[in-house]
Amino acid sequence: MPESSDRPSERPSDRPGDGRHGTDGGSPPPPAASVPTLTGDRPDDGPQGPAEPWTEQGLTRAAVAERIASGRTNDVPVRASRSVAQIVRGNVFTRINAMIAVLFAIIAVIGPVQDGLFAMVILINTLIGIVQELRAKRTLDKLAIVNAARPRVVRDGATVRVAAQEIVLDEILEVGTGDQIVVDGVVTSVSGLEVDESLLTGEADPVLKRPGDTVMSGSFVVAGTGRFRATKVGRHAYAARLAEEASRFSLVRSELRSGINRILTWITYALFPIGGLLVYSQLFLGGQVALDEPVAGGQISGPLADALRGMVAALVSMIPEGLILLTSIAFAVGVIRLGRHRCLVQELPAIEGLARVDVVCTDKTGTLTEAGMRLAEIRDLGGAPDGNGAPASSPALVLAALAGSDPDPNPSMAAIAQGCATSGAPAPDWPVTALAPFSSARKWSGASLRTPAGEEHWILGAADVLTSDDDPAAAEAARLGAQGHRVLLLARAGARVDAEGAPGPVRPVALVVLDQRVREDAAPTLDYFAEQGVDVKIVSGDHAASVGAVGRELRLPGAERPVDARDLPGDADGLAREVESRSAFGRVTPERKRDMVRGLRDRGRTVAMTGDGVNDVLALKEADIGVAMGSGSPASRSVAQLVLLDDRFAALPRVVAEGRRVIGNIERVASLFLTKTVYTMTLATIVGLLAVAYPFFPRHATLINAVTFGIPSFFLALAPNTDLARPGFVGRTLRLAIPSGVVAGLAAVTTYLLVLGGRTVPDPADRTAVVITLCATTLWVLLLVAKPYVWWKVVLVGSMVGLLTTIMVTPLGQWFFDLDVSDPTKVLTGLAVAGVAIVAITVIRVVDDRMTAKARREADSDEPASSPAPTG
Repeated sequence: MPESSDRPSERPSDRPGDGRHGTDGGSPPPPAASVPTLTGDRPDDGPQGPAEPWTEQGLTRAAVAERIASGRTNDVPVRASRSVAQIVRGNVFTRINAMIAVLFAIIAVIGPVQDGLFAMVILINTLIGIVQELRAKRTLDKLAIVNAARPRVVRDGATVRVAAQEIVLDEILEVGTGDQIVVDGVVTSVSGLEVDESLLTGEADPVLKRPGDTVMSGSFVVAGTGRFRATKVGRHAYAARLAEEASRFSLVRSELRSGINRILTWITYALFPIGGLLVYSQLFLGGQVALDEPVAGGQISGPLADALRGMVAALVSMIPEGLILLTSIAFAVGVIRLGRHRCLVQELPAIEGLARVDVVCTDKTGTLTEAGMRLAEIRDLGGAPDGNGAPASSPALVLAALAGSDPDPNPSMAAIAQGCATSGAPAPDWPVTALAPFSSARKWSGASLRTPAGEEHWILGAADVLTSDDDPAAAEAARLGAQGHRVLLLARAGARVDAEGAPGPVRPVALVVLDQRVREDAAPTLDYFAEQGVDVKIVSGDHAASVGAVGRELRLPGAERPVDARDLPGDADGLAREVESRSAFGRVTPERKRDMVRGLRDRGRTVAMTGDGVNDVLALKEADIGVAMGSGSPASRSVAQLVLLDDRFAALPRVVAEGRRVIGNIERVASLFLTKTVYTMTLATIVGLLAVAYPFFPRHATLINAVTFGIPSFFLALAPNTDLARPGFVGRTLRLAIPSGVVAGLAAVTTYLLVLGGRTVPDPADRTAVVITLCATTLWVLLLVAKPYVWWKVVLVGSMVGLLTTIMVTPLGQWFFDLDVSDPTKVLTGLAVAGVAIVAITVIRVVDDRMTAKARREADSDEPASSPAPTG
């Protein structure tokens, strides 16, 4: 029998299937039901099979084996990463690989083999992507096993835990507070069982279940205990059908992936006109090479072949072949790194999402404080005798009886039971005539007991909910709560606890004081968020004074002025403004938590919600990113994108840092690859309009791409990065790539025209000069993007310069890539033009940085006018 905790029963059972569906507003649930008995005959079975004998003893081993043999099992796959076949297909059959394959087919026909080198790069990239994703899959699958659901079933009269996939038709399942219903069924027995079906139906009011009522998979228990018989399992179950539909799309929006896909769409549209312009200009506008070029080694020569080579060289450089690969690798490596710290990422874009969070709403109990508690004191208020003057039962004896009658104790009640037993107050053998399980909406629980003095009705809950504000018991509870204690009121109710309108008039009897300890790593975690500009809101069902005390101990700004959620404005705008300006909230119901998260999101904030209880489910689902504790309720874990399997709130900074690393590095890599795309588009367009031969062969494009962007970007994508994540990925990336690419493209054209000297067909020395200009210019762009500088970045760029120089001066490199550095005038021309381009790019970058910083300062100065700043 739970109590006035904001946290429900906590057991180590694990997450069942997914259940992320719509919710709606609601009101507190009805009073709990009395203790029922098994009633009625077995209902007709569904379409899965004929009716068969069953009892509350559950199925026998033979019956289970028969159902497994006939396929009547809960054959729903464990929610995990993609299969091996899907990973291979996803990395091989991509839009970019299709483009590259077409271009390679052209080179395979016209030769030479060096010009098809870009296909080998794609093959290597694809293999790396497959290997990294397989590593991530192995990590996720191992963690998913730890986090997998293990419901309780009754077999041969004994309650055992099994995997969700091992449940069979007609199975008898036991559920308690915080459990999620994993298959459809019919209730057989209950003890105040209340089920929240909001994730399926949108109705937020918990439904009181009685024997014969149906329960649907995907719903979860918010109060009481019960048993039900499985009538639909596997893909016949309601939630399984919904999950199959939901699995077709990602539930977390990824700005990175959507932005990259938008950029790729633009590039795809640009490929056709630019490729057509190049082929047309080479063939019909006088830009073709001589017709009598020699043919050797299977190479086809002539105007069409050279026009196609020029087109392939341009289009290969336009395609950001490594961008998708490095994005996938960055996410996969992030999953692996977080997996080593026992953080299960249930949806990959959640890594990115948490990095963008600017508000963290966190539960108190079990998140900021330790899960376990200790009974510190039972303060007798002298209100035990009933109206007939019957002998009073001592508060310790009543508490022991309540703890002993609770079929599903949570940590607070477990602490009371342990404290009573330690103090020598064993639970009396008083029959229970009615039970009222704890509900986060009611904030109380209770039992009607038949004592030697007659039937007595006892409740345990929040003093400020059960009594008036001016009651001395409420005042004393508030005083103790302000010291950081959890305080519950033991009171006599005026009616049976399961009666309509319960508990009725109450008489305070005692205050139950529980000690709760703040986690050692909570304060450093909150300090980290403060340094990163992330607001933290403590949202708890406990007394506001207790929440404020914990916040003050953690040095949370604004915690000295905690807010009772019952006093918050009723309108959405007023609620959102108040929530944004305060930091500690008590007496928050599950529906109110959801409304608070929704209000922050409506004001443009990116919200992460952390929690572990069934009362956190609605808010976890409403938040941009839901983070659940591994030992929390299966319902909370089922709707969260991230699960902290070690229950360490301190793991969140690592997740945020990993997300920022992914976002920052992919943004850098995207800037590099799109610079390449832009300078190629610029160069190809101008060359096509001038009707001169394209300055490169595909092998030259492969060399430039590899040493300037391809190889360095692989290391940059995995490097540490602590830049703050900000919206506007596409605009920010293009703001760097377009000016840099245009300048680099114009520099390449300038060098080309200078070394051609009026000719229309280049020789190897001419091509080499353009290669030098582009390599020097784009390596400078690499240096600008790679800031801040550390030793390995300097070594990386130096290595690329050394590799390029080696290729240009060695006979093998000159032969393979058709390079010629024998003309110093042309080499110096390429370097001189590159120097001018470097100055221009640097000036543009400095001006852009200053304008961006100014705009950001203006935005920050305007922010207080539009949204109140946090107090404290």
